Amino acid sequence: MKKIILLCNSGMSTSLMVQKMKDAAATEGLECAIAAYSTDKAAEVASDADCILLGPQIQFQADEVRAACPGVPVTVIDMVAYGTMDGNAALAQAKSLMGEN
Repeated sequence: MKKIILLCNSGMSTSLMVQKMKDAAATEGLECAIAAYSTDKAAEVASDADCILLGPQIQFQADEVRAACPGVPVTVIDMVAYGTMDGNAALAQAKSLMGEN
């Protein structure tokens, strides 16, 4: 089972995206655990993640998150996908980051 972590300032703004991504994963039959947290919990909750997606509003913290979670691929969720809460697009971005089709 893949572990996908979303990070934002407080973990609140990504909670809807988590649900949209879970719905997309269920439709695809993809088994994964998806959860949202605040960036201050990154090292604590994401060190064993398969990938980390950041909310666009915290893209300036990408290097800090990479340093806190070495070996875990990190990227920023596409701004349009995030703004429209497109769970399919965000899940596709996560899958690409993990090297899946």
